[in-house]
Amino acid sequence: MQSPSRRAVLTAGTLAVAGLLAACSSTGGGDGSGHGGHRADPDLPLRTRAVAATDALLGQYDALLAAAGADTGRLQPLRAELVQQRAALAAGLPAAEAASPSAKSAQPSATATGLVPVPPAAPTPAALGTAERTTAQAHLADLDAASPELARLLASVAAAGALHAVLLGDPTPPAASTPAATTPAAATPSSGNSSSGSPAASASPSPLPASTVTALQAALAAEHAAVYGYGVIGARIPAGPKRDDARTVYAAHQARRDAWHRILGAGGATPAAAAPGYQLPFAVPDAATAAKLAAYIETRLTGVYGDLVAGTAAPLRISAATALRDSVLQANHWGGASTALPGMPAPASAASSSASPSA
Repeated sequence: MQSPSRRAVLTAGTLAVAGLLAACSSTGGGDGSGHGGHRADPDLPLRTRAVAATDALLGQYDALLAAAGADTGRLQPLRAELVQQRAALAAGLPAAEAASPSAKSAQPSATATGLVPVPPAAPTPAALGTAERTTAQAHLADLDAASPELARLLASVAAAGALHAVLLGDPTPPAASTPAATTPAAATPSSGNSSSGSPAASASPSPLPASTVTALQAALAAEHAAVYGYGVIGARIPAGPKRDDARTVYAAHQARRDAWHRILGAGGATPAAAAPGYQLPFAVPDAATAAKLAAYIETRLTGVYGDLVAGTAAPLRISAATALRDSVLQANHWGGASTALPGMPAPASAASSSASPSA
């Protein structure tokens, strides 16, 4: 990893564009609560399914929390995040459906009342982690059918679920972050010869929608900054496992940057170039602040990739959701704080205060 130039420094302003786009991406026609009954909301069955899956997961949390010797200090914060996710998923449902968990699920207050269903086998944190992982996969299965707003929410909940699975010790690690698996390069229309045989790989290039170009350009700009940022990080961390981690993530960001560049070019847009200079959000003199910078970068990227999920359709959506998940996992790896809904827009007041570039 080459040391960065003195002029190039990572800017809060470049990555803070995620906050601005996040605030803008939530405008529009809403998710249709069904008032008036003139038109069925296509998101309703997706929300209903997501809420039911979340209720089932809450029931498993409650069963484990009721077990003797449960690590409540670890489980309760994760369960609290799950309750926040359920509220967000149920926001577009009729009141009766939003308030009624499925028949096989425990109510959020079941632990307090003692009405916790007993599973056929003793619950374990690892089994709960597996349930988190499979529930996250179920959310992603509905990604392409969802509206932009709901797709972003499903990707956010799935990313948080992937982190929960890791924290609970799920024995199946997340899929490896390889360019072919986690970037849309393989699905990008290409005019060159391809032996993959996939329809997307052999299709003729076509212009990208304006909303997709905007979101992809923001993702590309953020990856330019992230690549430089990990150059700073690698230069500050001494040789060892952490520096190896930084090199691996540096390469992953390079691959993702290159993938977005190719897709924009194939779609008729001019890919954004790296900025001539970046400003660090804080001084990075040592390994501890380098890790803090890594967590900062990845946390900012969750907003960028939330925008990209909302601004794209199949097959790019799943790639954007995977990038969101990877940033959530990397932010945690470098010591960043977890949130119930990573990559979702911040409240208007918070977004306006965080969107100003540092001097």
